[in-house]
Amino acid sequence: MTGFALGADQEAWCGRLRALAGQRLRPLAQKGEPGRVNRPLLAALAEEGLLDRLFTSGALELCLLRESLAYGCTEAETALALQGLGAYPVLRAGSTRQRERWLPPVRAGRAVAAFALSEPGAGSDAAALALRAEPAAGGWRLSGEKCWISNAPEADFYTVFARTGEEPGAKGVTAFLVPADRPGLSGEPLDMLSPHPIGSLLFDGVEVGPQDLLGEPGRGFRVAMDTLNLFRPSVGAFAVGMARAALDATLAHTAGRSAFGGVLGDLQSVAHRVAEMATRTEAARLLVYAAAEAYDAGSPEVPRRVAMAKLLATETAQYVVDHAVQLHGACALRRGHLLEHLYREVRAPRIYEGASEVQLTIIAKELYRGVREVAER
Repeated sequence: MTGFALGADQEAWCGRLRALAGQRLRPLAQKGEPGRVNRPLLAALAEEGLLDRLFTSGALELCLLRESLAYGCTEAETALALQGLGAYPVLRAGSTRQRERWLPPVRAGRAVAAFALSEPGAGSDAAALALRAEPAAGGWRLSGEKCWISNAPEADFYTVFARTGEEPGAKGVTAFLVPADRPGLSGEPLDMLSPHPIGSLLFDGVEVGPQDLLGEPGRGFRVAMDTLNLFRPSVGAFAVGMARAALDATLAHTAGRSAFGGVLGDLQSVAHRVAEMATRTEAARLLVYAAAEAYDAGSPEVPRRVAMAKLLATETAQYVVDHAVQLHGACALRRGHLLEHLYREVRAPRIYEGASEVQLTIIAKELYRGVREVAER
């Protein structure tokens, strides 16, 4: 990559991924049952080597992967991303035994992972976790509830964040790997606007020990943020992929739809709106790539850059898809239409992994931190 232009090999790879998403993965996604894990789709992602790339890619490659899959099949993109989100803490903070037990089946599409952070009273304020990890017989007992957990209750294991209480706030949170069959753990699906399962989890004295720790006691919030800092710019890439799909559909529609003695694209109001959609999409794409490059380079500006990338990309995708629907008219709202699908899919990324308002708070905090550091020199 030179500047923010992709190299020829990267462009070719993205093109192959878009074709794969549309030709092989989308038919599998369409056969899946809404609100259930699509295991044949996961198996196909594994056969194509894409699940394995979750654990060998840098942030930029992960963004290109998610953007390209989102363009052709949002369900495939989400299935892949959720495997990464749930299993990446195992890769980064897990023991050798944990990695050897769980990562090979995740890579093979046989084990379903989930990232269990949110709770009924701790969504955007992730440091306000209430799930308790109480000391017991050389380990802990987990008691409480998790909510809005993607892949729950069908996952095979969960990365769970609980309060062990070494210190208040984020410093008292510990991460655990909890297999789904652990006694005392149950869950139920939630009826959400989502093609993949989202559910709640109930922990009724679930026993965990030192062998279940991901990292050190009291350092779980760092494990969560390490994961989110990698995946937030790629959430932006997911959004960019949807925006590009909506933009291309709009270009084709407005260039061919007869209206008022010409085609829709001849109308200045329409052409200008499409130009605005394209400009915003390109700006979001470049900001996502810049954030990914900063992450790969180990830049101290990563928190600010990834927050900016997720914020702009998800808000831009909402804008582009909404205007694409407007320019298509009623046909875009028919069940099965690409834009009807994107219109449902595009809303959630503005909330999960830190809502837009959370990203604004992070950006402002990092900006003022820079001002203070300059003043103290």
